[in-house]
Amino acid sequence: MLKLNGIDELIARVGTDLGTTEWYDVTQDRITAFAHDTEDFERIHLDPAQGREAGFGGTIAHGLFTLSLGPKFLYEIFEMTGHSLGLNYGFDTVRFLNPVRVGSRIRMTARLLDARPIDGGYRFTIRQTFQIEGHDKAACVADAVVAYFH
Repeated sequence: MLKLNGIDELIARVGTDLGTTEWYDVTQDRITAFAHDTEDFERIHLDPAQGREAGFGGTIAHGLFTLSLGPKFLYEIFEMTGHSLGLNYGFDTVRFLNPVRVGSRIRMTARLLDARPIDGGYRFTIRQTFQIEGHDKAACVADAVVAYFH
């Protein structure tokens, strides 16, 4: 895990890879819990027969399930100290490129693309690439924006 003390240490890493997480198991229990938490009961996420009929071979995770793992994965990649507050500032882009099938494993790589001053701190754009084990094509690529304040 990368340990950073203060906003300046993160600014110094613009244009670099911050790291890669461990593999994460995508289970039906996790997909079902996400469906209940978000009340998104689309059948391809919950019914293996519907997933097979749709051409996925079984159920698949919600795209937003994959994206929602971004903060958890960032905590695995780096730890920030020396600031007063860190906030999810949003996303510049999000693309779901490859379905995540139940039983697969995913991980995320993070690359720091940009740092821009904002009132009281900086906003950082971090390219989050969610990879599926055994696949060349990413599940999701998102440019997340995180704000850190002095």
